[in-house]
Amino acid sequence: MKTIIGLFVLICVAAFAQGKERADQPRGGGHQAVGGGHIPAHGPAPAKTSGAPRGQQPAAATENHAKADQKGHPEVPHVHATNDQWVGHNSGPNDAHYHLDHPWAHGRFTGGFGRDHVFVLAGGNRERFWFGNFFWDVAAFDYNIVADWNWSGDQIVIFEDPDHEGWYLGYNPRLGTYAHVEYLGG
Repeated sequence: MKTIIGLFVLICVAAFAQGKERADQPRGGGHQAVGGGHIPAHGPAPAKTSGAPRGQQPAAATENHAKADQKGHPEVPHVHATNDQWVGHNSGPNDAHYHLDHPWAHGRFTGGFGRDHVFVLAGGNRERFWFGNFFWDVAAFDYNIVADWNWSGDQIVIFEDPDHEGWYLGYNPRLGTYAHVEYLGG
């Protein structure tokens, strides 16, 4: 009986030590370079480039890709978990892919921004998704980015887009990727 109790105590101590080790890791980040639950402390800075003039036809690209900046990183816009660098948000305010004739047509989102406001996707797809009583869609140019999103369970964090009027950035902490999303009302 003493052997069983001793073994039980040893297992509990080992489990407690592992739990403490996980708790000491950075909030939401851990050791992964992208994703893994990491939530950036802030949104992206405005782009340093102005992009193509409005009205000019966008490049022939039909999907939003970002060059993989490091081995193992996705080839779509993403955020580095180590330093909160937003990769791929550099086209500037005149990017025709994100031009809206009527920005904020459904009003502005008032549910909260950034790491202190984590929502859970409750359904839908890239054309219309929701959490709480807030409805959204994804920019057509960013459809490829959200192909792996779980529309009925992934977390999402909304950041304001400093460059593209009428758009927000929907960030998926599990994958570390983000896409331009438009608020459709609530």
